[in-house]
Amino acid sequence: MIVLAVALLALFSGAGITWLPLLAIGPALAAATSKPWGVLRIGVLAVALGAALGIHGGAPGRDQAIVLTTLAAVTLASSLASALRERRERVLAAVRSVAEAAQHALLQPVPATVGPFQVAVRYSAAAAEARIGGDLYALVPTPYGVRLIVGDVRGKGLPAVGTAALVLGVFREAAYDEPDLLEVVGRIERSLTRNLGSDDFVTAVVVGYPQAGRMEVVNCGHAPPLVLRESGVLAVEPVHPAPPLGLSALSGESPSLQVLPFTDGDQLLLYTDGVTEARDHSREFYPLVERVARHVSDDPSRTLAALHDELLAHVGGQLHDDAALLLLRKPAVAAASSGPAPEPEALDAVGP
Repeated sequence: MIVLAVALLALFSGAGITWLPLLAIGPALAAATSKPWGVLRIGVLAVALGAALGIHGGAPGRDQAIVLTTLAAVTLASSLASALRERRERVLAAVRSVAEAAQHALLQPVPATVGPFQVAVRYSAAAAEARIGGDLYALVPTPYGVRLIVGDVRGKGLPAVGTAALVLGVFREAAYDEPDLLEVVGRIERSLTRNLGSDDFVTAVVVGYPQAGRMEVVNCGHAPPLVLRESGVLAVEPVHPAPPLGLSALSGESPSLQVLPFTDGDQLLLYTDGVTEARDHSREFYPLVERVARHVSDDPSRTLAALHDELLAHVGGQLHDDAALLLLRKPAVAAASSGPAPEPEALDAVGP
């Protein structure tokens, strides 16, 4: 269309070959969307129209030769650019395929129901092409109850992905082997101490549900989980703050175990700082506690879908850090079989 528009302009303006160099726009733009042979066809059309209009306008032979040579050169260059673009697209498609396979290997899909819980997960990498980043999560049923981890690796790129893979591998193994949740955390800590540099660390929350009504939480420098109840939203702040995983040897402090009641209808939200530190155009942080209270429902997937959509709207559509959300809900059983609900208890802290 551009080639024909330029040709008509040159034909009816009576300006000789003044407009003919603009014919090069056709093959140049075609390189962005068309295959090499398509670019060549458009270039040949531009050269043919240029020659015909030059003859029709009585352009000097030397000037016409310069214009046609320019059109031919632009066409060849555009065809080469189109071929390179196609090659890059094939490479990118292969990289995306590998990244998606890596995502499924590291961040395995979580079923909608695990043990006694309804579960939903939302994960967004800041770089959409990467598909994965430094945030991590896992949820596994074990002989000691359902156990899960949500964490955030310091740094970005392939080193962060490698560290996330290490943490998840150790967690999945230890969660099945260790009766004590603190020992699960200890095995992750020892593995990171052997394999990470002195400046590397991982913030994480490790959670276990060893028996009905009892939830165990170990927080290692991570954002506090949120317990969602009919009475409101409660942030589970650590009673004895512990350093991130990989740094306990430097600080001399050990993580502690918190125990909280978790009954029918309760929900637990774990997340990474990519959610709470997301800013809008006014540099205001995303108010997670306020918004989750607004969107909470009996369907975890619907709750997280609403939160995720609102989070993207808050930042204008593009996250600048990886963000993960994991929501557990303990469904209420039938009144006839559930009996009276236990009274709420205060949070307890148990030393290592």
